[in-house]
Amino acid sequence: MGLIDALHEILEMAKMEYTDFVVFLGPLWTAFLVGIVIGWAWKPKWATFGQEKLGCTVSKALDLSMPSSPSRSMMSPLKGFSSAPCLFQGYEAWFINNAVQKRLSPSPIEFDDRSTSEPNEKKSDIVTEEDVEHLCRLVDMKDGGPTWIHVMDRSTPTLSYQGWRRDPKIGPPQYRGRTVYEDATPEIVRDFFWDDEFRLRWDDMLGDATTLDECPTTGTMVVQWIKKFPFFCKDREYIIGRRIWDSGRFYYCVTKGVPYPSIPRHDKPRRVDHYYSSWCIQAVESRSGNGQLTACEVQLFHHEDMGIPWEIGKLAVRKGMWDTVQNMESGLRAYQKERALGGPISRLAFMAQISTKINLEYLKASAGTEDSSQTAVVTTSDKPFSGNIRNLIIVGGSILLACTLDRGFLVKTVIGVARKFANVGKKSKQSDANVVSAS
Repeated sequence: MGLIDALHEILEMAKMEYTDFVVFLGPLWTAFLVGIVIGWAWKPKWATFGQEKLGCTVSKALDLSMPSSPSRSMMSPLKGFSSAPCLFQGYEAWFINNAVQKRLSPSPIEFDDRSTSEPNEKKSDIVTEEDVEHLCRLVDMKDGGPTWIHVMDRSTPTLSYQGWRRDPKIGPPQYRGRTVYEDATPEIVRDFFWDDEFRLRWDDMLGDATTLDECPTTGTMVVQWIKKFPFFCKDREYIIGRRIWDSGRFYYCVTKGVPYPSIPRHDKPRRVDHYYSSWCIQAVESRSGNGQLTACEVQLFHHEDMGIPWEIGKLAVRKGMWDTVQNMESGLRAYQKERALGGPISRLAFMAQISTKINLEYLKASAGTEDSSQTAVVTTSDKPFSGNIRNLIIVGGSILLACTLDRGFLVKTVIGVARKFANVGKKSKQSDANVVSAS
């Protein structure tokens, strides 16, 4: 009997020790995860072991079948988000080099050449008529691309906005937006989008903007942007070529990523090669019903590859799209007031007024016709995120893990699990089906 009692006491002690052990592990795991994040952000340069500055993730090295990017070396709400530095850059050199060699082999199918044109001798050749013809096809929905999915429809007394997204077989998600500003002219909106000096005052993500080159004849420009990202991510560098075509107050504004060999690449900020952001501006009737063309419509087409998992990007864009649109309108209204005071305009706004005249009928004829893109109306919830701390931890942890793993099936699994347990968004079944099929 004494032996049984002793055995029972030993088992009870073991049970208590196991419980204490589990409780003890909780803070340890928390400290471990915090240490990973801090180490991720403050990783010293020597930790890369002198290997290739991939600036990326393990899954990129593993997914050797992924098609190469438009620059042959590495292209939405619409500002960028970023991936953090790779957590596992200390892999064996032979493994990394082997993966890089396979990834650098050009795929027979590449991204659209319009977003990463080849180097040109003339400034006017950086952005060409082929680019404006492509934009014309996008505006007329005759580019033959995949279905546009309607994701947002919001408005205020001075603004209305509609947003769409589509997922091409190759390349990042593409976004289309239609914004109508009340009491605004196409010319003031055109200058506003071109004026990087003023953009620095309202765009919190833009850290620096420099004009690298310009053509006083065609108005073609090459600019450098540095966009700021969260502390655990590298900032992003953009080399952008841009040009405006004018067809009687109907403005086609093309901006895209272009190569610029005289500006060397750096580990920080990380250069974004695949970038396309173009818009069409025209006067339209006001919602007031007075029949006057006192409103301005902007159709925007945007896509870029910032080096983050595209699933993360789509979630971030969806959550931040409306805030970005409202912030942009606030900047426009401030710009209107400043211009109304009659002060001198900036050099960049002056360059926006140098455009290439083009006949709209000729442009549409040159653009040709292809199978029209289709638009699907999908009901999505725009309710703000209202999860508790547990949900925030799950979503935040999944984003950190997904940024480490990069895009691929595993990333989709991580995001799917996070959505399931945190109940983020609580989308309808139809919306979930469309997101899964689009991914």
